[in-house]
Amino acid sequence: MQSNMTFSSILALFSAMIVLASIPSISVLAVTTRAATSGFIHGVLTTIGIVLGDIIFIIIAIWGLSFLAETMGNLFVLIKYLGGAYLMLLGIGLCRSKSQDVATEEVIESSLLSSFMTGLLITLADQKAILFYFGFFPAFLDISKISYFDTGIIIAIAIVAVGGVKLGYAFMADRARLLINSKIRNRINIAAGCVMIAVGVFLVTKP
Repeated sequence: MQSNMTFSSILALFSAMIVLASIPSISVLAVTTRAATSGFIHGVLTTIGIVLGDIIFIIIAIWGLSFLAETMGNLFVLIKYLGGAYLMLLGIGLCRSKSQDVATEEVIESSLLSSFMTGLLITLADQKAILFYFGFFPAFLDISKISYFDTGIIIAIAIVAVGGVKLGYAFMADRARLLINSKIRNRINIAAGCVMIAVGVFLVTKP
């Protein structure tokens, strides 16, 4: 199966997505917060949620499903409010939690599903990402000639670039967590909880 993308365009797209994924953002904040408060595996699940959300938007953007984005307008609004409320609840839980001085155990009892949903909801709540991809991809490939194989390549690039960068953030946050005592971690939990609440409020109130 032949691709319409050249090696140089693949490399350029991969490099651009790494740079974009590395920029401090709400998704980076979510990954580091979950990893720092609940452990590396929670950072991994948050990353998977973020990547899945990106893949959904990439497919919509590549195949020109702008009508889907429009008809899903009300759903996007609902996801935005649900995501914001969910993050605020997580933030309140972090503020009320207590850490133990055991470096080999997770600091906060939290479900893996909640971490995955955090990443997914944060991504899906930002419907402007579709418009970003609409404008981003034409710089690297001819959308009119794109094939299913090309789509697979782009999704693979997103998984490796975005997922790899976010996992790097999660690993660093988890390592930092293991080097500090429970009293400091309790303060970090409160600070992280306040950040999560602020992110939730931002998602709910932004136009």
